[in-house]
Amino acid sequence: MNIAGLLRRAAADHAGQVALRLDDTEIGYAQFAERGGRFAAYLRATGVEPGERIGFFLPNCLEYLIGLLGTWQAGAVGVPLNYLFPDAPLRHAIEDSGVTRLVAPPGDVERLKTLLGGGGPEILTTGPDGGFARVLAAHEPVHDVVPRLDRDDALLMYTSGSTGVPKGVRQTHRNTTAQVDGVIDLYQLTSADHVLNCMPLFHVGGLQLASLPILLRGGQITFMPRWDVTVWLDLAQRLRPTYGGLISTMMIDVGNRTAANPVVLDSFRICMFGGSRTPTAAIERLEAGTGIRGVEIYGQTEQSGLVVSYAAGDPRRPDSMGKPLEQVVRTRLVRVGGADDTAGGPDLRPGDEGVGELWVQGDAVTPGYWHLEAPEKWADGWFRTGDLVSVDADGYLYYVDRIDDMIVSGGENVFPQMVEEHLADHPDLAEVAVIGTAHERWVEQVTAVVVPKHPGVTAEQIAEWCATNPDLRGMHKPRRIEIVDALPRTGSGKLNRPELRKRFP
Repeated sequence: MNIAGLLRRAAADHAGQVALRLDDTEIGYAQFAERGGRFAAYLRATGVEPGERIGFFLPNCLEYLIGLLGTWQAGAVGVPLNYLFPDAPLRHAIEDSGVTRLVAPPGDVERLKTLLGGGGPEILTTGPDGGFARVLAAHEPVHDVVPRLDRDDALLMYTSGSTGVPKGVRQTHRNTTAQVDGVIDLYQLTSADHVLNCMPLFHVGGLQLASLPILLRGGQITFMPRWDVTVWLDLAQRLRPTYGGLISTMMIDVGNRTAANPVVLDSFRICMFGGSRTPTAAIERLEAGTGIRGVEIYGQTEQSGLVVSYAAGDPRRPDSMGKPLEQVVRTRLVRVGGADDTAGGPDLRPGDEGVGELWVQGDAVTPGYWHLEAPEKWADGWFRTGDLVSVDADGYLYYVDRIDDMIVSGGENVFPQMVEEHLADHPDLAEVAVIGTAHERWVEQVTAVVVPKHPGVTAEQIAEWCATNPDLRGMHKPRRIEIVDALPRTGSGKLNRPELRKRFP
């Protein structure tokens, strides 16, 4: 099954309706299918073979989904690249995936060429005069879809690995269609639904959760290319979307903006929130300021998106993520016990005390990583999420913590090891350690605890140095810097992160 066939069928059934909107530009379903067919024709005419990887390094834009449709129609694999990646992980993802074509904004071409040393894939720029528009104009659309099997890859989505190297998560056509079907059924989406999509398309939230389900049902997508709380509030009031999502940082922004001046956003049937653990106060502020009763979501790239949430209309239980989507995954909670976090005892059952690591298997779960075995993530056919969860007597799941040390800042995954590697290049630092600490907007922030080589080194000087390092930009930037005489160590000499977190909450 090739998902392009399903998308083209939906486009034919809803040819006269609006599919995509960005600012004042609208694209109907017939035009969406035609442009996708033109991009597929270009790929096939230039020798792209089934299974070849096509990259997209873009903010949310109209070309994104058109390009993905054409990529799938040609039998190729889409590679949505994180537009917030610093240089090192971006270079790795491009080289590791082996993309042969890369769609990017014109303003990023020089960065990409410098990053790749003048080599790398052919770059097609977006915009009315860009290479993407030119190849569409130069090719007549094809209407047939190159056959792909359920087990063939549809997407490679890169997520940071525990060692700081991004991992390419394989998502097959079956993974993607199962995920999309599950979302449609859970939220009862129809052609009348309209999503205000401010979540990035390089994440499963923006693509598999917000966009593809709407396209397969014939609804409308309004894109935001970048987050702006004022713009979101204006669009939500003017366009009256029925469906949408906010990562935790966005939810906090909306709640803070409407706390003193509430607005009525009663058009939303479903407004999801997630991306990191969300404080209860932020959830309550959103409802008080807008009337929106948010729907919690939990998922991972390795699970192709959503795997725990609430059905449409179900009342939310305080602090609970909801229940698993049994249509796309089976779950188990493998009990965690002992000082070294090894499994101990039988699986947790509904109502049992304690916490367990969430393990999943099913149609939405990745078959594995690209060019990486990662046996530690698999056990007897189950994928180990690394997340600690508890369960109540009715089967509702409650997120507790992460087994690993990942920081989730503004909905973006940041691994301490990645930041430590680059911060260690500072000439005046002897030792560095990175942890996540609380932040009122980003939920978690990157906090660097450092040991200087000599007296007189200040946090301000370190921050200025970080600002010049391209690999310490965005969410990887240390927003809090603490200077200490020595880092806490365990008896075996390893860094004692729990002790560090106690000292710097």
